[in-house]
Formats: sequence, C-alpha cells, structure tokens
Amino acid sequence: MAVERMRNSTNVNELARELGVNRSLMYRWRGQLAATPSDETANGQAPEDPQAAKLREENGVLKRALAEKGLEVDFFKGALQKIAARRQRNTDTGERASTTKSGK
Repeated sequence: MAVERMRNSTNVNELARELGVNRSLMYRWRGQLAATPSDETANGQAPEDPQAAKLREENGVLKRALAEKGLEVDFFKGALQKIAARRQRNTDTGERASTTKSGK
C-alpha cells in the first residue's frame, strides 16, 4: 500500500514522514515489488499502464494546484470584505481639513 501511494505521490520525502519510515526503505520496497515475477501487484490487480499512471499523477498535481488556488481566492475575498467593512465605518468625507495660510 505504501509503494502504491509512493507511485501516486509527488513528494516521497513528505510521504515517508507521514508513514513514519525512512525514504530509502520505501524505495527498497518498490524495488522488491518490481522484482516479483508475478504479473499482478501486491493487491491482486494488474499493473497499471505507465501512461495511465503518469496521467493519474498529473491529475493529482492539478487537483492540489486547484485546491491551493481556491484557498488563495478565499483569502483575498476575506481581505476585500475587511477593506469594505473599514470603508463603511469611516464616516469622513475624505476632504482635506481647512488650514490657515502661512505667513510666507
């Protein structure tokens, strides 16, 4: 299961930290699974087409990017709402206060 997640992951270091194992151990597991003579993976399914795996990985990257952009939009919406609230509270007309002329 860890090797399958590793195949779909873009950051093996982060995945290794999440699983609490050394990164080199994950590569060793991947090598051992690749060396098995069976045409099926450990979970009993046929191995995935390399092109499909690449598309699945790209899809994951794009989903993460979309989620990140959604968070950015939410942040800026909140910031704009705060600015609008401050402007509504400000009752000043925006005109300059009159001053006396200097003696020059």
